[in-house]
Amino acid sequence: MFSLLKKRMASSIERFGKRVKEREISEKDIDEFISDIQIDLLSVDISLEVVEFLRQRLKGMLVGMSVKRSELKRIIAKAIENVMLEILNAGSYEIKSYGKGTCVLFLGFNGTGKTTTLAKIGKLLMEKGYSVVFAAGDTFRAASIEQLAIHSKKLGVKLIKHSYGADPAAVIFDAIKHAKTKGIDFVLADTAGRSHSNKNLMEELKKIVRVNNPEIKLLILDSLSGIDAIEQAKMFNDTVGIDAMIFTKADVNEKGGIIISVCHEIKKPIAFLCTGQSYDDIKRFEAKEFVRHILPFQD
Repeated sequence: MFSLLKKRMASSIERFGKRVKEREISEKDIDEFISDIQIDLLSVDISLEVVEFLRQRLKGMLVGMSVKRSELKRIIAKAIENVMLEILNAGSYEIKSYGKGTCVLFLGFNGTGKTTTLAKIGKLLMEKGYSVVFAAGDTFRAASIEQLAIHSKKLGVKLIKHSYGADPAAVIFDAIKHAKTKGIDFVLADTAGRSHSNKNLMEELKKIVRVNNPEIKLLILDSLSGIDAIEQAKMFNDTVGIDAMIFTKADVNEKGGIIISVCHEIKKPIAFLCTGQSYDDIKRFEAKEFVRHILPFQD
């Protein structure tokens, strides 16, 4: 997982360590380092905006510092770690209850693993002692209700659904009403996948939020989608505002840079990484663990 990013970082830091002698680090040194590493960073889905942010932060941290050549690789790696943590530490995020019928809305494009992720979160919450109900708010995509029904049966969770073509805002409204009546802690609400061209669906999403006022809005992003994920995140955040993100397919992602790029762009926390198809293939995102995993030459 994310092995390519670590490999590219290591080679660039190694070259920088050989080039800089024992003396004060200059702005020119940092500019040359960034010029050397830029293509490598872009190739692993780190955006140009992050590259420039890294340049300015490294200058602020390192210019004028006297270092021994033997220590240079460790020092530059530590400085990069601090910059990455600054980007990723939008705050840790934990799904919490706001009372009975707390609504968690799952957002994202088709194919991101949104419905499966909803089921994983359902299992996590039940393992913590919470009760949950699923809401089939995707009344647009063929077989979406059946897919959620399979998860609800496997997990023993009640599913609130209407027919295809029904108003998804009404489906979720009914699920929240059911949860509050029955004393159920969480409503996990699926929604139809959306894209830039689905203007009607985006308006529908605004209506869902306006009618139901969900306490938590989670954006599900495919970590393999590359730079497109930045525009997806911006679109959903600008349209309805999101609270946190979950990245799927992290187990097969050798790059990893898109996670950094999206966080830098919309300044929202990451709640979880999904690492497979089973219900247990989900882990809480820890920024420090992630950065340590992608950076070489750590203590």
